[in-house]
Amino acid sequence: MVFDCFGARKKVVIAMAHIGALPGSPLYDVDGGVDKLIADVMSDVEKLQAGGVDAIMFGNENDRPYVFKGSPESIAAMTVIVQAIKPSLKVPFGVNYLWDPLSSVAIGAVTGASFVREIFTGLFASDMGLWEPDCAGAARLRANLGRKDMKMLFNINAEFAHSLDQRPIALRAKSAVFSSLADAILVSGPITGQPANQSDLREVCEVIRDVPVFANTGVNIDNVRDILSMAQGVVIGTHFKVDGNTWNAVDGSRVKRFMDVVETLR
Repeated sequence: MVFDCFGARKKVVIAMAHIGALPGSPLYDVDGGVDKLIADVMSDVEKLQAGGVDAIMFGNENDRPYVFKGSPESIAAMTVIVQAIKPSLKVPFGVNYLWDPLSSVAIGAVTGASFVREIFTGLFASDMGLWEPDCAGAARLRANLGRKDMKMLFNINAEFAHSLDQRPIALRAKSAVFSSLADAILVSGPITGQPANQSDLREVCEVIRDVPVFANTGVNIDNVRDILSMAQGVVIGTHFKVDGNTWNAVDGSRVKRFMDVVETLR
């Protein structure tokens, strides 16, 4: 059920490599520039790989307040950063430009990513305003760029937002696979670092059989056993950071302890 890029490995752990604020965003470090962004994320990637994670996903979580359409300067910078780190990668990698499906696909396609993650379907009221993603545009862009092999991971219940679609989450997940060609379904909590509702995750896992289901937020060493009893994988950012703070650097010892537990569950 898990993607070919992972071989025969079961119960996959995708670790987030959070890039610092990109050019054009309010928190961008002009003095440090892109070189500092590369150095910081390289340090995190080294710790994640040493800890034994199965894949890396690059994300621009620091580009707060978030936008629905990537700017030219931020898209260019993220592409350069991913390309600079790529020679050091020993595991598959993915890309997520928040919260823009087309930018995610574009960056992922040109850098050779194995997968991209985004909100591709639905309609949401969010901190950023009315949220209406363009799944069709993203899927067509992937095809036009010759990257049908690159998997699209559908986060179906967005952080920082409330779905205006009143269908049960399991039905929305099933519909995303049927009508929008989702390669995987991701179930999230309400905010980055907060766990998904386990009843939501269980309901989705019970109806989705043709593609993998991942827990997308709030996974930690205390709940991973329960989560992986249902899901095929997890995406982790916050738990791997120093003191479990999303905005801190990666703590290699936390990664190693977590992966030691996961190895007993495979």
